[in-house]
Amino acid sequence: MDAFYAAVEILDNPSLKGKPLAVGGMSMICTASYEARKFGVRAAMPGFIARKLCPDLIFVPTNFDKYTHFSELTRKVFRQYDPNFIATSLDEAYLNVTDVCSERGLSGEEVAAELRGAIYDETGLTCSVGVAPNRMLAKVCSDINKPNGQFILLNDRGAVMTFISSLPIRKIGGIGKVTEHMLRDVLGITTCDDMLKNSALVCALFSDLSSDFFLSVGLGLGGTHTPENRMRKSISTERTFTATSDTTLLFQKLADIAETLSSDMQKENLWGRNLTLKLKTSSFEVKTRAVSLQKYISSKEEILTNATNLLKAELPVSLRLIGLRMSQFRDEDKHTLVDPTQKTLSEFILSGSSHSKAYENQDISSENSSDYLLEDKNLCESDGTREKEHRCVTSEPESSSKREELGDSSSAKDINETCGGNANCEIQWVDGYICSKCGIELPLGFEEERREHADYHLAQSLQQEESAHVAHDKVYHKLEHSSPKSRKKQKASSQGAKFIPIDAFFTKGKKNL
Repeated sequence: MDAFYAAVEILDNPSLKGKPLAVGGMSMICTASYEARKFGVRAAMPGFIARKLCPDLIFVPTNFDKYTHFSELTRKVFRQYDPNFIATSLDEAYLNVTDVCSERGLSGEEVAAELRGAIYDETGLTCSVGVAPNRMLAKVCSDINKPNGQFILLNDRGAVMTFISSLPIRKIGGIGKVTEHMLRDVLGITTCDDMLKNSALVCALFSDLSSDFFLSVGLGLGGTHTPENRMRKSISTERTFTATSDTTLLFQKLADIAETLSSDMQKENLWGRNLTLKLKTSSFEVKTRAVSLQKYISSKEEILTNATNLLKAELPVSLRLIGLRMSQFRDEDKHTLVDPTQKTLSEFILSGSSHSKAYENQDISSENSSDYLLEDKNLCESDGTREKEHRCVTSEPESSSKREELGDSSSAKDINETCGGNANCEIQWVDGYICSKCGIELPLGFEEERREHADYHLAQSLQQEESAHVAHDKVYHKLEHSSPKSRKKQKASSQGAKFIPIDAFFTKGKKNL
């Protein structure tokens, strides 16, 4: 579409026609009319710079509801030519018109002219069209005769190579100013044809992915098939505004952004666990702060709570942009919203048999395994240490006092002291924010969340320790109350193995119940 946002505003207010117009504000411009572009005004330019270039520039605030409406009208026309068209933005799309040309006996030029007329009839807006053998070349062709024009590149190798030979590399989508500087000033590559002439240097200096792209550009190759839908990796939203250090205003902006992000996530049924806060200061310095949550979230309240904690840690600060991004989405196949650090049922059951691993490396035979266990039990009871240790684990008042003590402080030292020096429940914050046990990221501002996380690991450690003792007691109970006949049966079934028979870990129920 030709200067889409500006064209929509002119259509809504015809008095703006023929005047230099910019959609946006003094902080940033979304687009500019062609009259304003003659002065050097362009999209993504700060408004105060544009005003210096064009003193008579007229600013119009953005209205995305209006732009979305007209975008849907254009897409309604697109579907008549290609139901599977690829929309890259509100004002740009790729259409595969091969079937239309063959079915209706039309050339690419005729289809382009018909498409432009249909869009104008539907919306009253103009567009520019490029027709080429692939998407990369079609994008380049669509910019040649703007505005309200079209350019046709024949589907012929000779025509394509002639077109590419003199095409500046900056015209290719994906090659920006930095890449152009490297290719032109360092390697002397100015046109797409130079890519092939310097293919050896390109392959030697760039990665496989980059060199493949550059060589495809030199050969005029591009995509022709509709790409498959891929699972979204992240979703974000941000707002630019006049620089301010007013905390009330900043938190209000943050609340609005959190609401928008939550709405976008719920539309796509997304639940995320990694939240990133993006900040741009009044001096245009960009900062990002991230936190990994213990559960998947999508509601405005949960997003805002965690985002507020991240922003509080940066105050006081003067900002001109705030953004939020959510990533690491829930696996839709599993449909789970539980704590990602929570153990599964299988892991919980397996942790109960961890005590039996102490016997795996012992060189004992099946004939004396029962005696070995009994001797070990007597040895522990004579010492009195196992009974005392068991009371320490299962005693309710002592466990509660540990939790209360831990709730007053989240430092690794307090946790270690509370656990009695047990390494299994010791937790430290690597680099000040990464949990040494599970890798969860919790910055310094998340004091309450840190305490809850420490409680979680403490409870997990106590639970595993108690499960191990319960499993051990069941083994002794089975061996003590089993008859000599049943012991012989267990010994015979092991067939000389050096491990405890699995039957010893289970007790048969009474049949007469």
